[in-house]
Amino acid sequence: MKKLCLILALSFSAPAAWAAEQLSLAEISGYLNGMKTARATFTQINDDGSLSTGKLYLHRPGRMRFEYDGDGGGTVVAGAGAVRVHDPKSNQPPETFPLRRTPLSIILAKRVNLDQANMVMGHGFDGTSTVVRAQDPEHPDYGSLELMFTAEPVELRKWVVHDGAGGKTTVILGALETGMRLPSTLFSSGAGGTSP
Repeated sequence: MKKLCLILALSFSAPAAWAAEQLSLAEISGYLNGMKTARATFTQINDDGSLSTGKLYLHRPGRMRFEYDGDGGGTVVAGAGAVRVHDPKSNQPPETFPLRRTPLSIILAKRVNLDQANMVMGHGFDGTSTVVRAQDPEHPDYGSLELMFTAEPVELRKWVVHDGAGGKTTVILGALETGMRLPSTLFSSGAGGTSP
């Protein structure tokens, strides 16, 4: 009888525990809107399966910098409404394209609102993390962004960029530090060097 009571108690408590773990879209939007600056190490899994590592700097709204490790690692810098890809091994100038045409514009927006109509394509819980897949509702052809968050405290742990051509790039974040001062030069148009 005790065993049966325990099984019933567990079966009734499981949905409540699950509901407490999954973050709402409002909670996630609030977390992203509250994040002004952040930095972390990252591991990137490219579409071809190769790995890259480096440091990420974020300054909301609109600014982000990926600084890749190794000789000639390069940078990807978002700022002033554009994304610049700088490859020091190339003799070509940095490749530049509008930030609004990339899925990262969703989390770099001045105000993130995941409750916006047709933005969220999926919202679920995988047993550990809340996973949200979002797109620009006006331009779904620009691709989508899959975000993974842990709770207590809420923290962004990973994202997957699904580009408009069907490719995907996964970025797994190390410990995310927030609230520090970041120099504006990290996100300037000529930023190709090493950060402080």
